[in-house]
Amino acid sequence: MASIRSLYRNTGITLEMIKWEHSFLTLPFGLTGAVLAAHGIPALRQLLWILVALVSARSAAMAFNRLADAEIDAGNPRTKSRAIPAGHLSRQFVLGFVAVSSAIFLLAAWMLNPLSFYLSPLALLIICGYSYTKRFTRWAHLFLGLAMGIAPTAAWIAVRGTFDARTLILTMAVMFWGAGFDVLYSCQDYESDCHAGLHSVPRFFGIAGALRIARVFHVIAFAFFAWMIVAFSLGAIGVAGVVITGLLLVYEHSLVHANDLSRLNAAFFTTNGLISMLLLGFVLVDQIRRVGVIS
Repeated sequence: MASIRSLYRNTGITLEMIKWEHSFLTLPFGLTGAVLAAHGIPALRQLLWILVALVSARSAAMAFNRLADAEIDAGNPRTKSRAIPAGHLSRQFVLGFVAVSSAIFLLAAWMLNPLSFYLSPLALLIICGYSYTKRFTRWAHLFLGLAMGIAPTAAWIAVRGTFDARTLILTMAVMFWGAGFDVLYSCQDYESDCHAGLHSVPRFFGIAGALRIARVFHVIAFAFFAWMIVAFSLGAIGVAGVVITGLLLVYEHSLVHANDLSRLNAAFFTTNGLISMLLLGFVLVDQIRRVGVIS
C-alpha cells in the first residue's frame, strides 16, 4: 500500500515537474498538421492515437530534459527547487518515467501506420537530444524549436501515412515561433547562464540583443505561416487566423523590454497559448468549411 502511495505521489510530482499543463503551447500545432492532412477532423481512432503520441513524446522529452539538466538546475536560483535538484524525485524514477513515456510513444506510432513507427526513433532522438545543445551552441533555441516543429509533420504522416514536403513549411513556422519565445524566456536566466558557462542567445548578445533576435525569429515564423496559406490553399478563415497570429506576436513583444522582464510570463504562456490554439481553431473551421463547399 505504501509503495502505491509513493508511486502516486512521485507521478504527481513528475507531472508537475514536466509542466504537463503547458502541452497547450505545442499540442495544437501538432493537431493543425492532422487537420490539414484530413481536411477537417481526423478519424476518431487516428485522433486518439495522435493525442497519445503527442502527449507521451512531450512527457518523455521534458522528463529527459529535467534529468539531463539536474546539475545545471541546482545552480540556478530560478530552477533549484525543481524535483530532482530539490531531492523530491530520484534520477532512477525519472529515468523510468522517460522509458515508459517513450514506450507509449512508440506504441502509438506503431498503432498509426508503418511510416510513423519507422520514424518514431528519430523523433525521440530529436526531442531528447535538444537537452544537450545548450552545452555547445548559442543557437540551442532553434533546436528546441525544431523539436516542437516536427509535431505537425509527424501528425500529417500519422493521418496520411506518407510524407508531404509542404508540411515542412509549418515545421519551420513552429520552429522559429518556438525559438523566438524560448529566447525571450531565457532572458531571465542571463546571469545564471553566464555563471555556468552555458550557451544561449542572451548570454552572447545581451538581453537587448536577444530581444531583437527573438523579433527576427518571429518575423521569419510569420512569413512561414503566411506561406502556409498559399501552400495549403487556405480560405479567408485561415487567412484571418494567420493575421491574428501576427498581431499576437506583435503584442507579445510589446510586453517585454530589456529593462523590464516583469511581464515575461504573460508573454510566454498566455500569448503563445492563444497563438497555438487560435490558429488550430481557425484552420479547422477553414478546412471544414472548404470540404463543405467542395461537396
